[in-house]
Amino acid sequence: MGIRLRPKLALIAVLLAAAMFPVIAVSKDPRPVDLPLKDMMGRKVRLRDYRGKVVVLNFWATWCVPCREEMPMFVEVEKEFALRGVVFIAASLDDRQTRPQIPDFLAKFNIGFPVWVGASTMDLDDLKLGQGVPATAFLDREGRIVARVLGQVSKDQLKERLDWLTGDRSGAAPEPLVQNLPGK
Repeated sequence: MGIRLRPKLALIAVLLAAAMFPVIAVSKDPRPVDLPLKDMMGRKVRLRDYRGKVVVLNFWATWCVPCREEMPMFVEVEKEFALRGVVFIAASLDDRQTRPQIPDFLAKFNIGFPVWVGASTMDLDDLKLGQGVPATAFLDREGRIVARVLGQVSKDQLKERLDWLTGDRSGAAPEPLVQNLPGK
């Protein structure tokens, strides 16, 4: 009888694990993330310095057309959500050849939030943001990524995630992964 019980227990354990898998798959990453880069003045900066605030971390580049299209929206929404403890950070993937174009880009779009340089596709990969820009990660106050948008984020997607992160979180969480990529 004990022999027959073990396969049943094993089956129950497998079924329980399978039932729990979707919850695990969409839950937020339990570890806070950090990203050591440099600001526009060449000083070292880190994401961990923003713990206690909701962070919108957008990866972009001056040569990226969708980045140019979404940046004015980030500037507009940042003004609305700054009073609610939200910090926007623009992490540039520009290389040494295109990095000199960043100041003109910032001036053109009136970007007043922090801009970091030195980001790479390895950073995107580490944060599970794909291999291309734009890509945006939403971090909670503990520094954990709770949502990702691969490709150009819409204003509705941005505000939905920020409303949830800065609200009481009593409603359903927004989709943790949105892929706004061509062909997706």
